[in-house]
Amino acid sequence: MFINKKLFTTALLGLLVTLSIIALILSLVRVEDVTLPPTVQYGMVFDAGSSHTSLFVYEWDSDKQNNTGVVSQTFSCDVQGPGITSYANDPPKAGDSLRECLEEALKVVPAAKQRDVSAYFGATAGMRLLREQNSSAADQVLAEIAKTIQEYPVAFCGAQIITGEEEGAYGWITINYLLESFTKYSPKAHMWVHPVAADSFGALDLGGASTQISFAPKGSFINWNETSRFMLYGYSYNIYTHSYICYGQNEMWKRLAKELIVESPSSTLVEHPCYPKDYRETISLSSFRTSPCTNQSDPHLPLDDRNVTLEGRSNASGCLVAVKKLFNFSACGQSQDCSFDGIYQPPVSGQFFAFSAFYYNFKFLNLTEGQSLATVRETIERFCARTWEDLSSNYPEEDPERLPKYCANANYILTLLLDAYKFNETSWNNIFFQMTVGSTNVGWTLGYMLNLTNMIPAEAPAWVKGHTPSLWAAAIAFITLTLALGLVALVVLLWT
Repeated sequence: MFINKKLFTTALLGLLVTLSIIALILSLVRVEDVTLPPTVQYGMVFDAGSSHTSLFVYEWDSDKQNNTGVVSQTFSCDVQGPGITSYANDPPKAGDSLRECLEEALKVVPAAKQRDVSAYFGATAGMRLLREQNSSAADQVLAEIAKTIQEYPVAFCGAQIITGEEEGAYGWITINYLLESFTKYSPKAHMWVHPVAADSFGALDLGGASTQISFAPKGSFINWNETSRFMLYGYSYNIYTHSYICYGQNEMWKRLAKELIVESPSSTLVEHPCYPKDYRETISLSSFRTSPCTNQSDPHLPLDDRNVTLEGRSNASGCLVAVKKLFNFSACGQSQDCSFDGIYQPPVSGQFFAFSAFYYNFKFLNLTEGQSLATVRETIERFCARTWEDLSSNYPEEDPERLPKYCANANYILTLLLDAYKFNETSWNNIFFQMTVGSTNVGWTLGYMLNLTNMIPAEAPAWVKGHTPSLWAAAIAFITLTLALGLVALVVLLWT
């Protein structure tokens, strides 16, 4: 009996040792270093334009691609109220206007990630004009904005006024990123390929106070700005970009009204060729003092508090003539490498995306489907010939303050694209009027975020030890069996 117990115990211990060795071998064999999925990083950018402010939240994997994040838009919010320049006399309200969008944006960011969110505030041409007119007021508005954002659990990186060239360049980055004109993965070559800049898309942006053109010219060019040089995905890019302050849509309305008043024989009732017939608008000459674009002294027009009534004429050809007078084309002489006001511009080449007010005005006129230039001109002429009664009855949902301005807007866009930027009958077909690519808004903020991800350090990938599921399952089975058998052996030994 004693011998049988001894043999049983010996056999049990031998089996236990054998199983332990097998479990150990299975748990160690073919162990590989496995990277955990990259964590997600977030960033937010405020776009403070001349007429409104928007907030965009972006996300990208922390490992990046050639030092640049592969960024996607995950949230957007339009701030209620006008642009921040309207708060020049009450700066705290500029900060308060952002709270609702900030609170909504933080709901899409995990709580554990919020304090790591890089938050940027960029103001554009409206604030550039305010700074030129009243730098103290501009600084106070930005200070109140910074104070408000710092109350929230984000990594605030500052509120600043970006230059026009930066705005244009970032818009160019956005377009080409969304259209995959930067790095692309080649399945055949099993590598990332780099398209040349000349194959990229140009960007045309029309805001409230300025307009920008950005593209990669063919061949060499001169007189370029340092802000046109940047690096993305490990490659450097050189593009031409220029911003025209006071040539945004809202400033154009003011400048056009002022010129019509100056040229009018009447000091109280002025004919407006771009406004629809029977439409009237009364403005005060003192309103021209609110912008550096119209505040220049004019011996023919003292900027007093006198009211002037603008009366529509539905004159399509007269509107186009009046709009063209806003540009100084004679400053370029016979040069083909010049847009207007004596500004150098290489010949346009390639395809272009026209967004912001370019898109919104042509969308209203149903001209965003690739219509020919002849069709566009004909459509604008027909629209400009309509009366106010006709327009107001056929577009009851449209803002009554904006509706009478579409004729001037459309003629301004034609003048800007054809006479200033020098597109022609052929190259017109290379312009695409769009505001989104997929679900992402087109504008400067995504390009801004992409460029800034170059300065946000990439996180080192996390590594763990691992092996194939079948070996892992077998190892777990043998370890479990070994533990069970070990308990049995312990009981037998104690019993023996």
